[in-house]
Formats: sequence, structure tokens, C-alpha cells
Amino acid sequence: MTPKKPQQWLQVVGHAGSFRVGEYGTLLKRFCEGERECYLKLMGDTLRPFVPAYHGVVPLDGQDYNMMDNLLTHFSTPAVMDCKMGSRTYLENELQIARERPQPRKDMYEKMVAVDPEAPTAQERAQQAVLKTRYMQWRETLSSTTSLGFRIEGFRVVGSSLLFVHDWSGRTGVWMIDFGKTAPLPPELTVDHRTPWVEGNREDGYLWGLDNLIDTLASMLH
Repeated sequence: MTPKKPQQWLQVVGHAGSFRVGEYGTLLKRFCEGERECYLKLMGDTLRPFVPAYHGVVPLDGQDYNMMDNLLTHFSTPAVMDCKMGSRTYLENELQIARERPQPRKDMYEKMVAVDPEAPTAQERAQQAVLKTRYMQWRETLSSTTSLGFRIEGFRVVGSSLLFVHDWSGRTGVWMIDFGKTAPLPPELTVDHRTPWVEGNREDGYLWGLDNLIDTLASMLH
């Protein structure tokens, strides 16, 4: 790696505080073992040109970070759009864990009524709380995640995504980012990434969402 100009920096993905700007055009993301394993595989995969280059794990101030390319380095005053991909944004085991520990959550109830005061059931309204499983599935119905397999989050903190970047000079780029919830399938299972998700089939709708996203963008050109 060679020194580059002062870095552009705008966080549009991941939890607040999970990123730090590295040196020489790199970005430090709070360490996740699953994401490290995914990036290591991607560095030798045909998808390599479509993801940030990965440079390993670095310690800083008592915290480990995954080091990767800062995708905004070569852009001048970039415009950034984050598009969350797939027909669901949570892992199946997250649903299972939530069912095994069914604790009504007041914080999730407050988030729900802030968006739609009519969304809670009578029981949820009486408890002033909702179960995490209920909240997770309700949240997906609010956007095009379930109907199109993608949703545009734009200029805020989001999850697994396609990152679109362009600047005034005409430079553009699209990358796959954020693999914290990506894991290998069990050997006996296969997915096509287009079949509708039913709990247990492990489908994620990624390619279905990509198909719809391409169609949506293409329709804007006509």
C-alpha cells in the first residue's frame, strides 16, 4: 500500500463507533471473526473485484479491527447510497434465540409506535412491550425488503449492502460490503438466493433482490 491523499470519510454502514479511519487509504472495522473468515475467502474468489481489499487484523487501543480498503479514498466529495440486500435482514438463529428467551421489550415497542402507533396489538399495547421476534418481522414489512428483496437506506448506518459511490468528476463504483452475518451453509444444504424464504430453508433472497434492483434502475433510464 502507498500513501494516499487525506481520506474521505462518511459512515453509512455498521453500528455507530464500529469504524475508525486507518492509514494509507484503509478503514478499520471492529473485529468480527465471521467477517474475517468471509473476507479471507473472498480474496481468492471471483467476487474479489467487487469487495473491499482485506488487509488482515490490527490491534489499536486494546481493540482488534479488520483492516480493509477505504472505498471513498479516490473520490472527491462523494455521493454515497447504501442499498441493503436480501429478503430478510436477520439470521434464522436470531429468531430461534429470541423464541427461546421470549422477553417483551419496551425499547422495541417504543420504536414500533414511533413509526406506526397503530402497529401494536391490544396485548402489546397493554404491556407497552413487544417480543423481539415480532418486532424483527414487523420491521421487514415496512420496506421493500420483503416485497423486492432490497431497500435503500441511503446516508445512515445500515447492514449488509451494496455500496454505490459517485462524485462530480464522473467516477463511480459499486461494492458488496458488510459480511458480519455471512456464514457457510451446512454441507447438506444448497440455496439459489432467489427462492422465497421460509424459516429453515436458509434462503436470503440476495439475487432476487439484485434482479429487482437492476430492473428498478433500468426502468429509470427509460
